[in-house]
Amino acid sequence: MLRSIQIMAGTATLPSVIHWFRLDLRVHDNLALRNAINEAENRKYYLRPIYIIDPDIKDKVGVNRLQFLVQSLQDLDANLKKLNTRLYVIKGKAEEKLPELFDKWQVKNFTLQLDIDPELVRQDEIIEEIAEKKNIFVVKRVQHTVYDCNSVLKKNNGSVPMTYQKFLSLASEQPVKACIEINKQISDTCRPSEHDSQEYDVPNLSDLGIDESTLFPCKYVGGETEGLKRLDMYMARKEWVCKFEKPNSFPNSLEPSTTVLSPYISHGCVSAKLFYHKLKEVENGRRHTEPPVSLMGQLMWREFYYTAGTGTENFDKMVGNPLCIQIPWGKNEAHLKAWAEGRTGFPFVDAIMRQLKQEGWIHHLARHMVACFLTRGDLWISWEEGAKVFEDYLLDYDWSLNAGNWMWLSASAFFYKYFRVYSPVAFGKKTDKEGVYIKKYVPELAKYPEAFIYEPWKAPKEVQRRAGCVVGEGYPKRIVEHDKIHKDNMAKMNAAYKANKEKKEKKSLKRKRTDD
Repeated sequence: MLRSIQIMAGTATLPSVIHWFRLDLRVHDNLALRNAINEAENRKYYLRPIYIIDPDIKDKVGVNRLQFLVQSLQDLDANLKKLNTRLYVIKGKAEEKLPELFDKWQVKNFTLQLDIDPELVRQDEIIEEIAEKKNIFVVKRVQHTVYDCNSVLKKNNGSVPMTYQKFLSLASEQPVKACIEINKQISDTCRPSEHDSQEYDVPNLSDLGIDESTLFPCKYVGGETEGLKRLDMYMARKEWVCKFEKPNSFPNSLEPSTTVLSPYISHGCVSAKLFYHKLKEVENGRRHTEPPVSLMGQLMWREFYYTAGTGTENFDKMVGNPLCIQIPWGKNEAHLKAWAEGRTGFPFVDAIMRQLKQEGWIHHLARHMVACFLTRGDLWISWEEGAKVFEDYLLDYDWSLNAGNWMWLSASAFFYKYFRVYSPVAFGKKTDKEGVYIKKYVPELAKYPEAFIYEPWKAPKEVQRRAGCVVGEGYPKRIVEHDKIHKDNMAKMNAAYKANKEKKEKKSLKRKRTDD
C-alpha cells in the first residue's frame, strides 16, 4: 500500500509535530503541510517531511505505478528543498515506524490527510489510538477531494446518492474553498542535524528490487512539477476545454485525446481542488459543455465515486456490498490470463490491454470496452478480478474509482442497462477504421489489410501468410465468439436481475410483516 508521511520532529530533548503526508505528494494546496510548517515555525521545532515505504511495496504495486511514485517522491524532495527542507524516506511498516518516531522525537502534535480506503482507515485507527495514549494531539484534513464526502452524505441524510445527478445537486450546496500556496522559506532553526544525511534519500527502482532494463519507456513522468505543467498546458487551450465532450474523444488515438491528469490527481501531485478552480476560470463567461460529458463532469465523477465509497461498506467487493447486484459470475483462469495479457484473439481488446500494461494508462472509453468484455459482454468473469488487474497496471489507480467504475461497467451498480454491450469489433472501427492503433500495440498484425485488422480470423489463409502472421500460430484464435456469447450472457444477466428483484421484494415483505 502506498503510504507517505511528513513529520515535524525535534531532537531527543525537544518536542515535535508530525504531519502524515499520505497520498498528496505535493507542496501546493496542502493545508495539512502548511499547518505543520506553521507549528514548527511558531514553536521552533524541527521539520521532517517523511515518506514511509512498505518493504513489500514491489509485491503490492505494479512496476509502472511504482516508477511513477519514485519519480513523484524525487520531485517532492526537490520542491521541499526549495523551501529549505527535504523529504525523509523511511523503510518499514507505518504501524511499527510511527510509534518509534513518536517516542524518539517526543511528538506532541500529529496531522494527516483523510482517506477512505478501508485498509488505510484501519491503519489510521491503530495509529490514532497509539497517539492518544501518548497524549499526541491529532488533526485530520480533507484535501484529496474537492468536497468533503461526509458532508455530502450528511446532506443526503447519511445515504449514498445513487445517481450522478443527485450527487451533483448535493455537491452544488457545498462551498469549495480557495487553494492555498506554500512559498515561504522555512527557517534554519527547523532543520534537524541529519538534514543532509543520505540515509533518508529517495530510493531508486533498483533499490526496491526492480530491474529498470525490463521496463517499457516511461511515457508519463511522475511528480508535482510535471503535473502542474500538464495542467497549465491544457487550461491554456480554452476553446478545447469548453468544447470537450467525453463521448466524442477517441479511445484509440495514438496520442491521448484527454488530459491524462488522472495519475497526477490520484497520487496527489495535482490538487483536485486546484483543477476545479482552473476549470471554473476557463469556463467563466464562455459557452461550455456541461457535466457529465465536460471536463468538470469528469472531475465530478471522481467526487461521486469517492462519496459512494465513503458511505458504502465493502464498496470494492460484490458480497456484502449493499449497492452491488449479486451476479453468479463464472471462473476461467485461462480466459482471465488471456485478457490481462492481451491475447484474447480480438485485436482491439488486445491492443488496449497491451497499451495498459506498457504505459500504465488507457483512455476511459477503452476501459469501458475491456471491462465490458471481461464481465457481462463476453467472458462472464467477475468485475473484482478485473479490478485487481487494473490495480496492478494503472498509473492512476484509485481505490474508490476503480471499484465504482468496475461496478458500473459490469452493470452491477449505478448503471443497469446491461443489454448495452460494447462490440470488440465495431466500437474501435468508429474512430480508427484503418486499425492504426491496433498495428502499434499488436505489431504482429501490422501488415494485415484494413478489411481484416479487427477480425483477422476472417482473412483467407493466403492473406494471413502474406501478412506474416497466421491466426492460431503468430496470433491467438478468438477465445470466444462474441456474436453468440454476448447473447447467452444477456440471458444470464436478465436472470440475475430477476433473482435480485425477487430477493429484495421478499425482504421488503418480511420487514412489512415485522412492522405490522
